[in-house]
Amino acid sequence: MSSLSRELVFLILQFLDEEKFKETVHKLEQESGFYFNMKHFEDLVQGGEWDEVEKYLSGFTKVEDNRYSMKIFFEIRKQKYLEALDRHDRAKAVEILVKDLKVFASFNEELFKEITQLLTLENFRQNEQLSKYGDTKSARNIMLLELKKLIEANPLFRDKLNFPPFKASRLRTLINQSLNWQHQLCKNPRPNPDIKTLFTDHSCAAPTNGARAPPPANGPLVGSIPKSAGFPPMGAHAPFQPVVSPSPNAIAGWMTNANPSLPHAAVAQGPPGLVQAPNTAAFLKHPRTPTSAPGIDYQSADSEHLMKRMRVGQPDEVSFSGASHPANMYTQEDLPKQVVRTLNQGSNVMSLDFHPVQQTILLVGTNVGDIAVWEVGSRERIAHKTFKVWDIGSCTLPLQAALMKDAAISVNRCLWSPDGTILGVAFSKHIVQTYTFVPNGDLRQQAEIDAHIGGVNDIAFSHPNKTLSIITCGDDKLIKVWDAQTGQKQYTFEGHEAPVYSVCPHYKESIQFIFSTAIDGKIKAWLYDCLGSRVDYDAPGHWCATMAYSADGTRLFSCGTSKEGDSHLVEWNETEGAIKRTYNGFRKRSLGVVQFDTTRNRFLAAGDEFLVKFWDMDNTNILTTTDCDGGLPASPRLRFNREGSLLAVTTSDNGIKILANTDGQRLLRMLESRAFEGSRGPPQQINTKPPIVALGPVSNVSSPIAVNAERPDRILPAVSTSGLKPQAPMDASRTPDVKPRITDESEKVKTWKLADIVDNGHLRALHLSDTDTNPSKVVRLLYTNNGIALLALGSNAVHKLWKWQRSDRNPNGKSTASVAPQLWQPANGILMTNDTNDGNPEEATACIALSKNDSYVMSASGGKVSLFNMMTFKVMTTFMAPPPAATFLAFHPQDNNIIAIGMEDSTIQIYNVRIDDVKSKLKGHQKKITGLAFSQSMNVLVSSGADAQLCVWSIDGWEKKKSRYIQPPANRSGTLVGDTRVQFHNDQTHLLVVHESQLAIYDGNLECLRSWFPRDALPAPISSAIYSCDGLLVYAAFCDGAIGVFEAESLRLRCRIAPSAYIPPSILPGPGRVYPLVVAAHPVEPNQIALGMSDGKVHVVEPLDADPKWGTAPPQDNGTHPAISAAPSAASNQASDQPTR
Repeated sequence: MSSLSRELVFLILQFLDEEKFKETVHKLEQESGFYFNMKHFEDLVQGGEWDEVEKYLSGFTKVEDNRYSMKIFFEIRKQKYLEALDRHDRAKAVEILVKDLKVFASFNEELFKEITQLLTLENFRQNEQLSKYGDTKSARNIMLLELKKLIEANPLFRDKLNFPPFKASRLRTLINQSLNWQHQLCKNPRPNPDIKTLFTDHSCAAPTNGARAPPPANGPLVGSIPKSAGFPPMGAHAPFQPVVSPSPNAIAGWMTNANPSLPHAAVAQGPPGLVQAPNTAAFLKHPRTPTSAPGIDYQSADSEHLMKRMRVGQPDEVSFSGASHPANMYTQEDLPKQVVRTLNQGSNVMSLDFHPVQQTILLVGTNVGDIAVWEVGSRERIAHKTFKVWDIGSCTLPLQAALMKDAAISVNRCLWSPDGTILGVAFSKHIVQTYTFVPNGDLRQQAEIDAHIGGVNDIAFSHPNKTLSIITCGDDKLIKVWDAQTGQKQYTFEGHEAPVYSVCPHYKESIQFIFSTAIDGKIKAWLYDCLGSRVDYDAPGHWCATMAYSADGTRLFSCGTSKEGDSHLVEWNETEGAIKRTYNGFRKRSLGVVQFDTTRNRFLAAGDEFLVKFWDMDNTNILTTTDCDGGLPASPRLRFNREGSLLAVTTSDNGIKILANTDGQRLLRMLESRAFEGSRGPPQQINTKPPIVALGPVSNVSSPIAVNAERPDRILPAVSTSGLKPQAPMDASRTPDVKPRITDESEKVKTWKLADIVDNGHLRALHLSDTDTNPSKVVRLLYTNNGIALLALGSNAVHKLWKWQRSDRNPNGKSTASVAPQLWQPANGILMTNDTNDGNPEEATACIALSKNDSYVMSASGGKVSLFNMMTFKVMTTFMAPPPAATFLAFHPQDNNIIAIGMEDSTIQIYNVRIDDVKSKLKGHQKKITGLAFSQSMNVLVSSGADAQLCVWSIDGWEKKKSRYIQPPANRSGTLVGDTRVQFHNDQTHLLVVHESQLAIYDGNLECLRSWFPRDALPAPISSAIYSCDGLLVYAAFCDGAIGVFEAESLRLRCRIAPSAYIPPSILPGPGRVYPLVVAAHPVEPNQIALGMSDGKVHVVEPLDADPKWGTAPPQDNGTHPAISAAPSAASNQASDQPTR
């Protein structure tokens, strides 16, 4: 049902209530399910009308909908049952027990048995838990309080407990307005019209003498018709009421009925949104010509869906009952507050923007017109451009005059296009320039636009016509839209009365629009139709302000400063057009205009009072602050990277500080290790396939990424280029080598040997202690995100958690094979055990996923999926009861409330935990799902199954984009089957695919770039494999107990670890009986792994301090060891020559 049809139901409900049709009102409430009348519900409960109570509830929920609904129905039926027992009506009690309460037995059999036993008592108050049960009236009142809490907490009742606020007799008012409108359209309008029916349109009869009657002296578009007009009286309302303008209090509604055929946007058809009420002059100047097409009454499908979405309000967050469960899964630890880099730009930084794909690339614009591109991981400035006019001859005379008068120019804004291939720069005088960004760091001139008279204050990118456009605004009070490729002007928007300060393009469903703010504090909104502003509203402070949406596009914020220095950070209610919340914490007199940014759909940050201040979006009080170790200006500029792991902040000494959280520090360490690896090795030839560790840009955000290997020293930052530079004069005692490189490489081929570790003296291994004398095999194993604990899931559905504690031997409390961790258990002594659905958990496919802050773990072992609190081991909730059983779990990268759940029946269910609802069901596999991996940069979910098939799904609409079966080795015939796992590399574009028959690397198009098949030193089937945290290695476990360490880029074998090296001799079994079922990689230490064994043991393995890496990298082109195949062809897959040992 459309949003207007829904509102019509509310109008009818109001009308029926005013006319005292009480039973009909409640029947419509129930059948429509739009409004839950709590007063009516209370009356039914207090009157003991239990059948009517359940009948009314059935319009809104059913017993099995969610746990809240189940509890509601249980409490009602339990009360009905107790009242029957209290009346000593045993027959009725038995009927209620069998008919109404038995449905709950499958959920809590013990409780049902206890309820049944009440039949055997003379007085049920003899039961200790019911000893305080009073009389029927008081019991109903107590239960009613509990029911109201459950209903308010139930997501199915959200937005249904409050009747929309609108004036009394609104339906009558609309009918009067319609009659007024019809009378205006009469060919022969009479001063006293005779309205006899609403079933047909009104039309006044023609005058009998042939003369045309004069129009009313006070027409509907000018004012009210006198009360003597001849409409039949309708309640207390005067006939011929004037046309009512939409409420000037909503932001969203103005875009719902965009109709380019209308002559002016100020017509009242628009919106219930931030719309200025049209005045008389506007109507007279732009008369509205009615057409046969529907106007305000019904909207397009897109607009209807848009309004539904916009009425929902803020995005749902996971919320479970109980004080110990927070409303979200983020903590302050997710905020980047640790200063990890300081960059010296050399001039005052005016604008910052992180690359949308390459998370450590930062674009900077300065007050002298320079722009620079920094790789913050290596602290290297990889591109720099000083300001110059590319073609002075094509510039307008005002620009030439301005440059002649004063050559000084500043960057007002610089930013990346959505896919990171183009960057735009707005300058303080007239000009916008765009560059193409090349992966090697080069900036190539693309377009120069003489955009505005005066300064260009802001720019933004959008796709209004499926092509990339750049939006500009300036001192000339105009907003313009240009083709980003050619610089051709597409739209001009006029309407501001002061210089335009900022623009914020956005879209809802298929409707594209732009918010703009001016320095007089006016907010306006525009559709791409040149019909004028849809919105005219005042920003807090009435001066400079910027607007921004949260990352998921559901929440709108603005931040600005008044001329007096009062700053305001607010969230807007799009539905009402009002400020939803105002955030506290700004100083009385801010110096300059305060800048802000958002991240993770959860946090806000602003620069004020020489600090960076952080807020939780749902809390108006400051969450925390940081001074970034000092050196900040009064109002520093700041910018998050896309994932919120890094924050760039300007300093008072013309520099930039980079702040990081744990994820950001891990990312920078990964880049440092790449630089270290690159500086050790010789220059390498460029691969014919894109290198896996490349962080190249994408041509389109939604399309697979093609990594450009043109300059690997740029793509892999900080790789030494010493081999390309002139060397220092050689020592006189040395004889120069005529062919040094050929000799070096050939020597490498001859001398390199595979590191084969067979003795425990060549590594550090630790067997984790366990109180279980007969542990079941470890089927899932993972490190916590902070890296100080290991979580194992056994085939018996029991979890075990080991934590490293701070001690004299381990002062940092980090995970290490040198110090044994503690097998941790809460004080309550309970075990963290999955539901098993009365089946054999040993035969089930177990799955597990950990929240980013390590507070919660989701897990399943053939039964329901359980959410555990990691501190107390208590079950917070369960869901998704089998069949089918869950076989793999993966959190959505942008919303912890959304989980992709692979199922035993080969489907994938996209599940919203908070509202207990399956959003989508994906079908494409033939066997159970065994792997799921999200790529945020590519906006896709990749799935793998026991059918050895890979599928790519779009996150936006969950449609399948592509699928492919992995290819069998040349020595295997037939189609592959068996568990197949997938994991995205840190670059979010390359995919590790693991099957017992092979390791393979795929790109975003599911093209196999390289593969490796068990052979020679590692002949057994593969049981598990995973990337190291820095993405440079792949660890693989084999069914004979061996471990292989591979180069991630080439899949060349670097090191082999025999089981005798890590399994203590005291527990070393006979050959072939014990092997790792799962290998886990440490989240911070790239050379530490943990192994979950088939005998239930867990081992932690790392290199010795003397040699902190696993072996040495094999030569780039070793003819005796082609460990990879460039493509999965049968001929190339067969190559298998191991180096001589």
